[in-house]
Amino acid sequence: MPQSKIKNQKSKISRQAWAAIRLFAMDVDGVLTDGTVRISSDGTESKSFSILDGMGLVRLNRSNLAVAWISGRPSGATTARATELRIPHLIQGRTDKLAALQELAAQLKLPADACAYMGDDDIDAPAIAWAGIGISVPGAMPAALRAARYVTRRPAGHGAVREICEHILGAGGRNPTM
Repeated sequence: MPQSKIKNQKSKISRQAWAAIRLFAMDVDGVLTDGTVRISSDGTESKSFSILDGMGLVRLNRSNLAVAWISGRPSGATTARATELRIPHLIQGRTDKLAALQELAAQLKLPADACAYMGDDDIDAPAIAWAGIGISVPGAMPAALRAARYVTRRPAGHGAVREICEHILGAGGRNPTM
């Protein structure tokens, strides 16, 4: 995606819109990771998660903002990382990301404009479009990029989630460095 389009998408989102976010939900593979899944000959799976992203999510939790991971496939590596970071809402094995996001928002009594959703693939596009702030990453599939109001500068698995955490925390008057 050209840098000019990325800059234009960022400018469309007001500080008030970022401050209104109460739920930050995201896909896992291709957002929190670079999309690579390593499977050993014994069947064990491994993924790489960014420490930068983890710290951003911890800070959101400390600020009493809801955080959710919505993944289309179940994964022990995802469960382990979510447990370590104390992610309160872990939804795995759901390919209808929009339905999962809307169900969680209803459970939390939140309207769409209080939700941010970040994804990278075709199955994420409806959730990206529905959320008050829909977000994608530079290497995402075209449907996700079209649906997004904001495309991160940082790539998936390398601080893209942290970038969004900083926007949410900074706009809400919360200290992103706490």
